[in-house]
Amino acid sequence: MSYLTPRQRDVLEFVVQRTDERSVPPTLQEIADRFRFTSTATAQKHVNQLVEKGYLVRIKHQRRGLEVTARARLAVGGEDPGHEPQIDLPLLGAIAAGAPIMPFEQHETVPVASAMVGTGDHYALRVRGESMRDEGILDGDTVIVRQSRNAREGETVVALLGDEVTLKKLRRPSPDTVGLEPANPAFQTLVVPAGDIVIQGVVVGLVRRY
Repeated sequence: MSYLTPRQRDVLEFVVQRTDERSVPPTLQEIADRFRFTSTATAQKHVNQLVEKGYLVRIKHQRRGLEVTARARLAVGGEDPGHEPQIDLPLLGAIAAGAPIMPFEQHETVPVASAMVGTGDHYALRVRGESMRDEGILDGDTVIVRQSRNAREGETVVALLGDEVTLKKLRRPSPDTVGLEPANPAFQTLVVPAGDIVIQGVVVGLVRRY
């Protein structure tokens, strides 16, 4: 799968920008410093994911052994962005990244790069709140969601809890419970019985207007 999570996109944009500005890619330490990661291992994890998805190429035995691919430049709008195929996704409303709120239905669409979506049905939601800030999901952003009732540990999901919907990272602290974890230390993880949560989708991308 070639979609980018919000944090992967941020790291990729930094690698492309630094490569263009200095003619060399950043080191893992520079990536960690830029995003205030606690160690270079976190930077390494994001770089490995970008390599696996075809956005970066690793050059062995070099401290700055990364090469930016054409796909990466298309993804961040660096080269010929107008030639990247796009599709229109329905914007279903707003979703809270703080306290749960009901999404509202709108007759709007959001144009996104077709490379951002894979198989299955996708839709867009406008983000309200700051609880997913440290994953690079900010108030006013638009998240791209793959419709699904299943999600893996650690994925950012759209979750239905009672009559309300929220955006959080999925955790499974026990076989009988589900955790909805924010990416902001100012908010607490919500742990509820597994039967009380319905997964409605998995976040696969992000659109931000500057």
